[in-house]
Amino acid sequence: MSWLLAACPSSPDWRLDWPGLFAAAPWLQAMAGCPQDAAHHAEGDVAAHTELVAAALAASPAWQALPRSEREDLFAAALLHDVAKPGTTRCDSDGRITSPGHSRRGAVAARRILWELGWPRARRERICGLIRHHQEPFFIMARDDAERRAITMSWRLDCRHLALLAEADARGRQCRDSGRLLENIELFVEYARELDCLDQSYRFASDHSRFLYFRRQDRSPAYCAHDDTKGLLTVMCGLPAAGKDTWIRQQEPGSAVISLDDMRRELKVRPTDPQGPLAAEARERARVLLRRGVSFVWNATNISNDQRGRVIDLGADYGYRIRIVCAEADAVDLRRRNDERDRPVPAAALERMLERWEAPDLTEGHEVVFVEP
Repeated sequence: MSWLLAACPSSPDWRLDWPGLFAAAPWLQAMAGCPQDAAHHAEGDVAAHTELVAAALAASPAWQALPRSEREDLFAAALLHDVAKPGTTRCDSDGRITSPGHSRRGAVAARRILWELGWPRARRERICGLIRHHQEPFFIMARDDAERRAITMSWRLDCRHLALLAEADARGRQCRDSGRLLENIELFVEYARELDCLDQSYRFASDHSRFLYFRRQDRSPAYCAHDDTKGLLTVMCGLPAAGKDTWIRQQEPGSAVISLDDMRRELKVRPTDPQGPLAAEARERARVLLRRGVSFVWNATNISNDQRGRVIDLGADYGYRIRIVCAEADAVDLRRRNDERDRPVPAAALERMLERWEAPDLTEGHEVVFVEP
């Protein structure tokens, strides 16, 4: 982490040491030679664009006026905002070059990079939020769901910082519509200000109102929902050996637990076997508890939003309150703990999980608890 912090431009000259950064970061080197569509990026490949974005951010008076930690996080986001382009870029049949899904995949890739570097979780997740949504200010005002998207982003990042990153992204490219992009960013800032979520998360009437808003497309954000929840579903998530079992033993002794690992041993299902029947059995056991109104814990890795979403949907359908507990350990400790387990997760399987790792946020549940060493 120290080399990246040291590379962040600082007063009085705000100089960008691109050669030093490029030499130190393999993920920057991977951007060299990755093509971009000339209509939007006449400046060259992804590495050339990233250098210009970093330089534009460093030259921004608004960025220079931020507290140091906020400058560092935004600078890291600028360096990583297109980190997934080398893995997503393709040339379409009409000759156009596109990188579909690079923003969301970039957030996943950045999470892994920053975790390996030892970046603090809260700061890491703000950076990943910026990367996931870095293109939104360019087009959000033309969308029918602009309000919902702006409110959602306000719960994942600082919209002021997103606007600064988007401005640097627009200025760090050669294209005919750069003026329009900058105008759209200004409109986004004003819109977020009108919603009162430019520099804070949108304020809901209650956590239950927030939970229902993010689950229902037709819900007004101003609606004050009656809290009629009838039980608590605790959804564990985290990489193997991150400390999920320890938290359950210490914080939920005696609670009902549906553990996919325990069920694999009970039903003699190997990790390499089809997992569909196991998941179906786990859901049926959960329904038994849900019908009885019993609070319980669902213990699995639940690494991605989609994995957690299936469990959360089940609990929400029965009117349960959703608590997400995310266990984390730093990269070195986690790998050591995994190696020391009776049944360590194979390194290849752990790598596959890291390629899908999405941390939870408060758009998913009533409450998110982070458990760290």
